[in-house]
Amino acid sequence: METVTFFARCGVVAAAILVLSGAASRPPQPAPSRFVRADGPRLLAPDGSPLLLRGIGLGNWLLAEAYMFRLDDGPESERQIRGLVAELIGPDAARRFWREWREQYVTREDVRFIARSGLNSIRVPFNFRLLTPEDEPDRWLEDGFAVLDRVIGWAREAGLYVILDLHGAPGGQTGENIDDSWGRPWLFESRESQDRLVELWRRIATRYRDEPAIAGYELLNEPLPHWDELRKYDARLEPLYRRVTEAIRAVDSNHVVILGGAKWNRDFSVFGPPFAPNLLYAFHKYWDEVTDASIQPYLDFRARHQVPVWLGESGENDDAWVASTVALSERHGIGWCFWPYKKMERPSAMVSFDRPVHWDEVVAYAKLRDASFDAKRKARPSIAVATATFDDLLQKIRFANGRVNDGYLRALGATGATAP
Repeated sequence: METVTFFARCGVVAAAILVLSGAASRPPQPAPSRFVRADGPRLLAPDGSPLLLRGIGLGNWLLAEAYMFRLDDGPESERQIRGLVAELIGPDAARRFWREWREQYVTREDVRFIARSGLNSIRVPFNFRLLTPEDEPDRWLEDGFAVLDRVIGWAREAGLYVILDLHGAPGGQTGENIDDSWGRPWLFESRESQDRLVELWRRIATRYRDEPAIAGYELLNEPLPHWDELRKYDARLEPLYRRVTEAIRAVDSNHVVILGGAKWNRDFSVFGPPFAPNLLYAFHKYWDEVTDASIQPYLDFRARHQVPVWLGESGENDDAWVASTVALSERHGIGWCFWPYKKMERPSAMVSFDRPVHWDEVVAYAKLRDASFDAKRKARPSIAVATATFDDLLQKIRFANGRVNDGYLRALGATGATAP
């Protein structure tokens, strides 16, 4: 009996040694956290498991873009669109319209639909004017922050992660319609605008530093377009990112900071080695070939610096191209976010809505934006017609009145959703 017991004990000890040696040979597992975080070339979920973001961008909600209204050859930026609405229905009614637009374009039902579709994240693009008036840099708009609070809360309930995306920065980071700026990327010329950018992100980070539903802060969308005359600003981009990140880290050490490259988020040559931990580098991809070569610079950057990269915006193409881009990204372990969630009468979105009554009259009038006041007066739709149009538009954008584009959902691999 004693001999059997001895060998049995030896077996137990040997087994323990094998287990311990095996554990020692495995890389240490990341500790759980309340927040998404970067870990080498990948993102981790709060539980420490690898996270591949699969998301959609809520474009046209908190920063309007003319093409999603089918306003061809008319106003392009949000300021111009707001001017058109005010011309047609008057400034008081226009203010009411835009308040209701915020309430109806994206709702809890939209966010739940996105979650049911099988996606795991939403990108929330916003204009800095949502949070602070352009002409009053020391005033902060609580009703604007409340809009972000609300969508973050809906995402938390639905189990989605949120990326807060500054689409329109103080001074403008592109000088194009998409950032609602004044025709140049004045952000890179103006110290005042840069100071406002830093303070904006410091306040956002202070407010949301303990919010685990937020995956990250995207400091600027598509800075510095590809125009040759803007290359003089390239060297200013990363130092500005560094300054904003330092301000965020002074109040929030939890959240990922997302940095987009120059030339519409496509050029990573403006970056040196990562200047801080917990960074994610975002690139955009539109209309080009869907090949390994098309994303090789980003794969190389990831391998060289051991940081995660993310396809932060893509789409505006047919379903086959979208599906191929999803497959390409996932084959290389890259998360993605397509654009946009909703727009007027286009199948290249998760949801479409019909044009409102009399919309052709509005579009025709919008094309006269450079005409004289007298010419516009003669062509302007009546107040009754314009009011009916924008009232109907507020009905058309409601979740219940939308139309799901099944082909687009299948292209995203998002087949679990039911129609509105």
